[in-house]
Amino acid sequence: MEDKAKRSKLLEFEISQPLWQVVGLGLLAGMRTSSAPAITSHILSHHHSRQLSHSSLAFMQSDKVATALKIFVIAELIGDKLPSAPNRIKPVGLIARCLSGALAGASIYKASGNQPLAGALVGSAAALASTFGSFLLRKSIVRQTRIFDPVIGALEDALVIGAGVGIVEAS
Repeated sequence: MEDKAKRSKLLEFEISQPLWQVVGLGLLAGMRTSSAPAITSHILSHHHSRQLSHSSLAFMQSDKVATALKIFVIAELIGDKLPSAPNRIKPVGLIARCLSGALAGASIYKASGNQPLAGALVGSAAALASTFGSFLLRKSIVRQTRIFDPVIGALEDALVIGAGVGIVEAS
């Protein structure tokens, strides 16, 4: 009986400001590809939505998917510091970041009863802008301060994690 009450409470969850949440997630996707889907899945696995339940995006509400995406985030945080890490503005990385923002955006919009395509477009556009903005900012900071790039990358990680926690807490 307790599980049924808990499930009922989860289904009552509403996303009050999906546009700003998706813009924020898109910005994070531009900085760390896997961050936006991981944060989105974490939110949706704790706050199920009836609108998502029978859609192709229902997997984003899975605890297992949320856990797997968090593992991808950790791997990305480590991989970003390696000298072999490609620039985020290379086509493959750019496309992955836009798709990441699109997935997060579509999921949040669908969960809030809005059109997932609109959310995908907003999330992808924010990721695109953030990819170039964060790349140029990071390179500029490294050049001007002469601080080792992985240190600046670690600061960027802290920003992404802090913003992600803020998005989760606001949900």
